[in-house]
Amino acid sequence: MIPDKTSVVRLAPGDKIAILSPASVINPEYVEGAVATLCQWGFNTEVMPHTLGEHGSFSGTPSERLSDFREALLDPDVKAVVCSRGGYGCVHLLLELDRIIGCGEVRKKWLVGFSDVSALHALWGKHGWPSVHASMTKHLALGGPTDPLNRQLLAMLSGETREITLPTGCSGSPAGKRNRCGEGYGMVVGGNLAVLGGLIGTPFNPVKPGSILLVEDIAEPIYKVERILWQLRLAGIFDSLAGLIVGQFTDYRAPSRDHADMYAMIDSFLGDHCPFPVAMDVPVGHIDNNHPVLLNTPARLEVGLQEAVLQYF
Repeated sequence: MIPDKTSVVRLAPGDKIAILSPASVINPEYVEGAVATLCQWGFNTEVMPHTLGEHGSFSGTPSERLSDFREALLDPDVKAVVCSRGGYGCVHLLLELDRIIGCGEVRKKWLVGFSDVSALHALWGKHGWPSVHASMTKHLALGGPTDPLNRQLLAMLSGETREITLPTGCSGSPAGKRNRCGEGYGMVVGGNLAVLGGLIGTPFNPVKPGSILLVEDIAEPIYKVERILWQLRLAGIFDSLAGLIVGQFTDYRAPSRDHADMYAMIDSFLGDHCPFPVAMDVPVGHIDNNHPVLLNTPARLEVGLQEAVLQYF
């Protein structure tokens, strides 16, 4: 489903933003700092009741986390939901959030986050809602209101940015410089590869024919990432992609017995006759320099030798 551009929420000073924790426990100082940044931008903020909670490794029980989300979604004054962090746990909420959003009584809202929040981006896309794959409260807090990437996020939420440029070959891997140049048109979807792999074969699989797919991950061995890529290939996903954006794969051991590094494996996996453009090794993922990317919105992807450009419709 392609989002209706005319109904996309464009944030303005005075609008209300909810901060919640859909998965793991968050450092309260990051939430406090994020609130300060958002307030300096002129937004009203509400920290939902269980945002700073703790239930094992989670911020709350599934019902507590769902309660926070339900309250934020049903509040007509909330224009955006910023997740405090990822971790693990968003999958617990998908079925009930799908029902809530699908009831037709919820106004379209932005979603901001990455990592495990990729499951929620998939849900947003299922309902034709745009979202932003971006760093969360930690970067908002530590970077502050003048940080360039925080400003990019603000521009996206405000509707001021309809084009982004992503440099490629950022990790220094020789294979990370092997872009497949060209252009493609499609819905930009994706996020954390392990999370996406877990959604294949479910109603929440975000990758439809003609998609531009973004992938990144952390602490996954080379062979496990290759296994997930093969899962996607066997599911037919690579047969119909309009483009691929390969982000950062961090905190893994290299080399393996089979590949020099993650990008060498991905380059080998794609082969010599890849039918769609590929932007390799872009600064998106579990890094300090995590560039915001607008998801669930149609775009033109143009990949050159050293950068990729997304022009959103």
